[in-house]
Amino acid sequence: MAARVEHLVTSGTFSLDGGTWDVDNNVWLVGDDDEVVVIDAAHDATAIAAAVGSRRVVAIVCTHAHNDHIDAAPSLAKLTGAPVLLHPADRVLWDMTHPDRAPDGELADGQRLAVAGTELEVRHTPGHAPGAVCLYAPSLGVVFTGDTLFQGGPGATGRSYSDFPTIVESIREQLLGLPAETVVHTGHGESTSIGAEAKDVEAWLARGH
Repeated sequence: MAARVEHLVTSGTFSLDGGTWDVDNNVWLVGDDDEVVVIDAAHDATAIAAAVGSRRVVAIVCTHAHNDHIDAAPSLAKLTGAPVLLHPADRVLWDMTHPDRAPDGELADGQRLAVAGTELEVRHTPGHAPGAVCLYAPSLGVVFTGDTLFQGGPGATGRSYSDFPTIVESIREQLLGLPAETVVHTGHGESTSIGAEAKDVEAWLARGH
């Protein structure tokens, strides 16, 4: 059975630099009727586990370690037995939320994760966070960008551990070379495409965010 993409939205809060905001997060499942990868275990482990059902969770992949993307990861790992994977450059952010529970494994640029007969290619895309990654599935024509690229431009870079020139470089080097029709599944809000966002790079640079 071919791999497919499933989507649910969970709600909670994002906290950093002394502020807290209400947020809705996209949680993505990639797999088939037997096994899945969970991308960003946000807020509600019970709801995510219900969406997974009886399937084996190959891995819980964190696109980055802001608390709204990882707050439910340890609980989901406990429910499913799956390992939590994070790029090591984001460990400083992870430890703010889970100081007593380390991730189970590391993500690296160029790494490939296999699930349901397809591959997710890890692309390191720092800028929104130092260890941010995107996951490209060429056979599905999709890329999961976390908070690196949204409909309308790059992720926010106004808080600690983020940098606007870095995120623009990451998007240019790691994402804009993908086929224009590649669907961009984001960490919050609506999906978009590489082609739709590529045309606006100069506008992002002009506005500086």
